[in-house]
Amino acid sequence: MRRYLPFLLILFIIAAVLRIDFFFTIAYLFFLLYLLGRLWMRRGLGQVSVARRFTSHAFSGDEVQVEVKLGNTGRLPVPWLQIHESLPIDLISPPFHREVFSLGAGEKRFFKYQLHCRRRGLFWLGPLQAKTGDLLGLEPERNTEFDAEPLVVYPRVMQMARVRLPTRSPLAALATRTPLFEDPARVTGVRDYQRGDSPRRIHWTATASAGRLLVKQYQPTVARETLLALDLNTAGYENRFRFDASELAIVAAASLANHIIMRDRLALGLATEALDPMVGESRRFYLPARSERAHLITVLEALARVQLAPGPALGEILRRERPQMAWGTTVVAITGRTGDGLFDAIAGLRQAGFAVTLILVQCSQPMPDIQAQAAVLGVPLWPIWREQDLEHWA
Repeated sequence: MRRYLPFLLILFIIAAVLRIDFFFTIAYLFFLLYLLGRLWMRRGLGQVSVARRFTSHAFSGDEVQVEVKLGNTGRLPVPWLQIHESLPIDLISPPFHREVFSLGAGEKRFFKYQLHCRRRGLFWLGPLQAKTGDLLGLEPERNTEFDAEPLVVYPRVMQMARVRLPTRSPLAALATRTPLFEDPARVTGVRDYQRGDSPRRIHWTATASAGRLLVKQYQPTVARETLLALDLNTAGYENRFRFDASELAIVAAASLANHIIMRDRLALGLATEALDPMVGESRRFYLPARSERAHLITVLEALARVQLAPGPALGEILRRERPQMAWGTTVVAITGRTGDGLFDAIAGLRQAGFAVTLILVQCSQPMPDIQAQAAVLGVPLWPIWREQDLEHWA
């Protein structure tokens, strides 16, 4: 455009000096094209809209189809539009989609691409970069960028035939010292009826024998809660196994969460500290134990996002989260190696009345020594080396 303005000025001077109408017509035509191109360019990208339609959450192994709709909401056509959609390299190759086309007034255009969810994680679709210009190239090309959107790929969930945790019982309940919760299946005796007792508690056989109203007394119980303590500290795994071992640890956590919530219908929580790509820094993850299906999705979403990062050792996490645990909680510690006070933290939990299970993922430390320490503390130990090992834990 800087070269075009001097040309236009020279053309006007020549037309004025020579007094030739044709030159004036050419000058006016070029000036009109200049104004039209400038106004057109200002409104060109401003009237382009972009919308993606896709499933924002998927499991590892799924395929996600993304449909992108570009529309021209204005009354002026866009003579040419080049778009470049950036895509995650882990899900598609090549990691971009590029097209050039024109958009008429009110016209819509669609394009699709397929994503292969080969691994879990938080991925971003986009940003989509759009570029346009005028037909004659009088104005410099203009660029704009449309926001990226997240895609959450959950970790793989292995179907576990049976899971035996230390506090498991036929009714999945533990005795408690506080009678806040009672198990109606466990009758421990009878007592005299008191005002406010439910009629359902009346023991009719004992009432008929005693000649006065008697009600059943139930054993105070509380349903078992499980806390998954996941080690995502980079020092928690051997260098040569670090990526594969940490991913296997996350698969183990996801599989246990699915089994305990969906099959056992018991409460489960999660505690870890890891890099969260959503905020770009390491943070504490603590999800209190709950048993709803929606809570399982929350746990899986957290496990989809977390990444290895330098941070506190698993033993420190166990000591930090101990005040948050309900009485009788079963702690499942998942890590790639022992050390940094892990067994000291486990011993403290055992002395406080918590049950602990230790899962070692691709651990290269001498296993007899670790088994001996676990046996002294009465802690079940489960080493896993591959995903198939999760299917045979009994």
